[in-house]
Amino acid sequence: MGRFDGRVAVVTGAARGIGFGTATRFAEEGASVAIIDLDESAAADAAGRLPVVDGAKAVGIGADVSNAESVDAAVERVVSELGGIHVLVNNAGITRDNLLFKMTEQDWDLVMGVHLKGAFLMTKAAQKHFVEQKYGKIVNLSSVSALGNRGQANYSAAKMGVQGFTRTLGIELGPFGINANAVAPGFIATEMTDATAARLKMDVEEFRKLNAEANPVRRVGFPEDIAAAVAFLASDEASYITGQTLYVDGGAKLG
Repeated sequence: MGRFDGRVAVVTGAARGIGFGTATRFAEEGASVAIIDLDESAAADAAGRLPVVDGAKAVGIGADVSNAESVDAAVERVVSELGGIHVLVNNAGITRDNLLFKMTEQDWDLVMGVHLKGAFLMTKAAQKHFVEQKYGKIVNLSSVSALGNRGQANYSAAKMGVQGFTRTLGIELGPFGINANAVAPGFIATEMTDATAARLKMDVEEFRKLNAEANPVRRVGFPEDIAAAVAFLASDEASYITGQTLYVDGGAKLG
């Protein structure tokens, strides 16, 4: 038996990277999984590649997490097609990196809209179902950049906002059988970090090597590392944990 047999897990921004790795982990452990992504065709393709087990299902849904109507429609579709909702992972995110004096208002608004407003809207839509059934697990994706990172004033502010949002959810929703926690990844080898290497005109492998050398475990992280932490926090084994942020960064912030 899997930890998530009979459960329905929703993962936003899950057509690739950390989101897809997390969706895969839930599917492997027995959950029916809804992949929500801005690109519905990419979401459907990703859902088709999930290793669903007997009796479980997977669906890809297109939605703009920063738009309330789009979010409400997506959540209702999840409930209709998969029979409910038990786990929500707010993973959708974008970057618009720049130094403060070069950062535009649009750069700021887009990042805040996806990370913070997106988490707010998705959680608000899901919690109605969670409260009614007196059960729900919410895991929000923060980042080590929440502690500050050059060229990421927007992203850092959004990711620290996620942590405050998570603590408040723990306070408000705990009495209704709902746990809310966050995971803050360090350097994870994904298309997004590969794009950062390209922007810096660096070889991808060299970029990863430099980041590996910057933490005690001397390796970069992979989506599977984050998926393992998310799955634990979304499981009943973590039912006495709420409002917390777990840093999964190879110890990068220990020094």
